[in-house]
Amino acid sequence: MSTTTKPKIATCWLGGCAGCHMSLLDIDERILDLAKLVEFTASPITDIKRPPAVDVALIEGAVCNEENVHVLKDFREKAKFLIALGDCAVFGNLPAMRNMFTLQECLEEAYLDTVSTVNGRIPTGPDLPKLLPKVLPVPHVVKTDYCLPGCPPDAEAIWFLLTELLAGRVPEPTRIPYQFFKFD
Repeated sequence: MSTTTKPKIATCWLGGCAGCHMSLLDIDERILDLAKLVEFTASPITDIKRPPAVDVALIEGAVCNEENVHVLKDFREKAKFLIALGDCAVFGNLPAMRNMFTLQECLEEAYLDTVSTVNGRIPTGPDLPKLLPKVLPVPHVVKTDYCLPGCPPDAEAIWFLLTELLAGRVPEPTRIPYQFFKFD
């Protein structure tokens, strides 16, 4: 029996939709090939927020609250390679639309000026995440090794980058084939 350990991959979903996780699953049966080569310590299914040390971290979504900042910094500290996955992580995308307004204006619109389940008040409490004044893309918070834009990014781009890194090849960001980039 071999004593070598499999490379570890973790994924994390911050603020945004789940499309990037779905794009990872869109590599279809190759996800089974990938699963034979790696250990998923956090995955599109488990999505734990405090990973052990990993070789590759795939981060989906924008940084919307203080908890996201702490989670992201924890992933950066524990990952050899950190990949911002999708337009929300790379640019802020849809979650960053609230940046056109003050945080107070957004909260008032969501809870005071519309039909709400919180009886006309803005919810508060220690269990609620503390929203940042502005939504930030991942590279604005931590050093990011690779950015794969797209909403969602192309499954072939994810496959290419993961298999290159797992093979010990560290592609220059400018060497990722252009056809893998999808700009919607």
